[in-house]
Amino acid sequence: MRRLISEQIKPDPFGLERLVPSASWIVRAWQATNEDILAAGGVDALVFLRIVVFSIRIFIIAAMICIFLVLPVNYYGQAMPHKEIHEESLVVFTIGNVKEGSKWFWTHCLALYVISCSACVLLYFEYKSITKMRLAHITGSPVIPSHFTVLVRGIPWSRDHSYSKLVENFFSTYYPASYVSHQMVYRASRVDKLMHDAEKMYRMLKTIESQSKESYLPCLCGGTTHSFTALNIEEESVKNKTSGDELQQSQREKLEKNDVEKMYRRLKTIELQNKESSMPCLCGGILHSFKALKNEVGNVEHKACGDGLQPSQTDKERPAAFVFFRTRYDAVVAAQVLQSSNPMLWVTQLAPEPNDVYWSNLSIPYKQVWLRKIATLLGAIFFMFAFLVPVTFVQGLTQLDHLRRSFPFLRGILKQRFMNRLVTGYLPSVILMLFMYAVPPTMMLFSTIEGAVSRSERKKSACIKVLYFTIWNVFFVNVLSGTIISQLSVFSSVRDIPTQLARAVPTQATFFTTYVLTSGWASLSAEVIQLFPFLCNWFKRFILRKHEEPCSGSALTFPHHTEIPRLLLFGLLGFTCAIMAPLILPPLLVYFFLAFLVYRNQILNVYVPKYDSGGLFWPIVHNTMIFSLVLTQVIALGVFGIKRSPVASGFTIPLILLTLLFNEYCRQRFSPVFKRSPAQVLIEKDRQDENLGRSEEIYKLLRTAYCQFPLLCPDLPTSQDPSTSQDLSMPGNGGQNKDHDSSKDSKSPNPGNQLVKLNE
Repeated sequence: MRRLISEQIKPDPFGLERLVPSASWIVRAWQATNEDILAAGGVDALVFLRIVVFSIRIFIIAAMICIFLVLPVNYYGQAMPHKEIHEESLVVFTIGNVKEGSKWFWTHCLALYVISCSACVLLYFEYKSITKMRLAHITGSPVIPSHFTVLVRGIPWSRDHSYSKLVENFFSTYYPASYVSHQMVYRASRVDKLMHDAEKMYRMLKTIESQSKESYLPCLCGGTTHSFTALNIEEESVKNKTSGDELQQSQREKLEKNDVEKMYRRLKTIELQNKESSMPCLCGGILHSFKALKNEVGNVEHKACGDGLQPSQTDKERPAAFVFFRTRYDAVVAAQVLQSSNPMLWVTQLAPEPNDVYWSNLSIPYKQVWLRKIATLLGAIFFMFAFLVPVTFVQGLTQLDHLRRSFPFLRGILKQRFMNRLVTGYLPSVILMLFMYAVPPTMMLFSTIEGAVSRSERKKSACIKVLYFTIWNVFFVNVLSGTIISQLSVFSSVRDIPTQLARAVPTQATFFTTYVLTSGWASLSAEVIQLFPFLCNWFKRFILRKHEEPCSGSALTFPHHTEIPRLLLFGLLGFTCAIMAPLILPPLLVYFFLAFLVYRNQILNVYVPKYDSGGLFWPIVHNTMIFSLVLTQVIALGVFGIKRSPVASGFTIPLILLTLLFNEYCRQRFSPVFKRSPAQVLIEKDRQDENLGRSEEIYKLLRTAYCQFPLLCPDLPTSQDPSTSQDLSMPGNGGQNKDHDSSKDSKSPNPGNQLVKLNE
């Protein structure tokens, strides 16, 4: 998808390259450098691959010590006759096979220390490296509009003034030296649909024009040529309509392009019908299909102008705005300071990137946000407990005796060795995996309802919800018990949970190993094939008969909210089962090695990033890894207690405390960089821009960076042009004086806002 968009490749559907399987993508993915990944997917993509690399490193260490040291101790833990290796049950390879009071538990304790210390060291260097990467993203990137912009929500309503006037008065009064201008947020209307249709039809026109040049035969009358000539005539008429308006040249060009693109609203259907049913004729039949669009021009133009530039624009203003400041430091200070004595009013935060803004949620009143968060939390909890039904059913399949008692007619079938392994081993993992496919879309819906103002924030919230959900249902619910009644009885005694985990985790090693094989390996196959996008594209092209060129709007973005929880879940299973059931480590390592190649290829050739959060997902990864380590140590402490090994139990308690202290150190040392930008870095960037004379370039960029309707947004000047004013940095001259003067003229637009009072 990325190559089709960036290089405009038109592959032959019957070409040899597409029909013959090739493994060249593996070589290209392996040879790609970090610079290539950073250029293709940004910091977020590189951070994701660092999760895979960390998992490979830590589980190589775990596999070496557990396979060669712990596994023999588990296998010969009791004096019993052993069968051949391939005929043995997996239970004999777990810690449950070691007899109570054995002196060999020091091997498990040593392996736990090695794994924990190695994980902490690797986590420290990864956190340090990614922190430097984030700072380099801030300092080394070109001018980013979000660094100069503050999102203001909770603007109080006034009967005498519009929201725009209130924003202007507030920041002109309290930030006179740093305030530049602002951009209001408007209620979504038909303009959104018109803008989307215009871009879509523009792509369709390019596709149809290229197809017509290749497939249409020349007509004696030049029907095909005349058809496009007729469109050019309409384009000239639109130019004549807009040439007399009191608009700037850049605004007029955008409106002309908008109207010309919208003329082809019905072009797709009509052109395809003529292409299928009509042959080139002497009278130029194709020309009539374009003539049918002439009556649509006035209607579409009326809708575009009526929705985007009507006098009632003030009524569409929402209590939210993007406020622009002169420097990055001024924006950070304004974003972190409490603006009003009422914390629910004039709420400020650093604005997301322009491509990261989720416009529909900006219209939500700020007073509703906390209610929405509580509602979505309750909905997520309810969904989590409702999911106990399929998980309980799956867990029941792993218990053969329970199946025979509940379903007597299956006794004959379950006596067969193959059916026994299929029903109790493979089938539960497949059923659970199919049910889990419904979780990410549901959590993404909850995150959308929650009121996230950016796409990255919405995806991060969905990632956290999916992570909690998968760890709870896949690990804890499957481990603790198999029926709802027994689950409730276990949960009622919280003090016994470590003991229950210690008893249940070794017995569930077979299920977790099968889950890694089915869910992990199958997910990588589905990632390479991209079956769902393929079926959607096939249905669109061959059923709906829509032929469009690939564009950035239809490109796939990396699904962090599904892939990060999956990696972290497998990491949790690897940590908890490393010393309990070491046989899970080889298939887990195979999964991570394959994931390293697959995800590198997908980042380079499939996914197209629309924004870059600068590695904000890494704190989630770090905290989950620490949680997995502490959970592993708690389970090991419970196992050592059950197996009556006081020495191993005594050495495990300090390890838990040291891990928690390490996590607190990392939280104090690295975590603040992911929450706030350092003032030192911002001030140095501001001075660098001032020395290089970039002020004019920055202000020009801010004028149209956060335009809600790009095709209708005029490139209007800001409140005060820094390139022509000598009083730009003087207190009290933040652009408000010129705004007051311009407000007296009802026909002139307000320079302090791109779309404010455009028709007043």
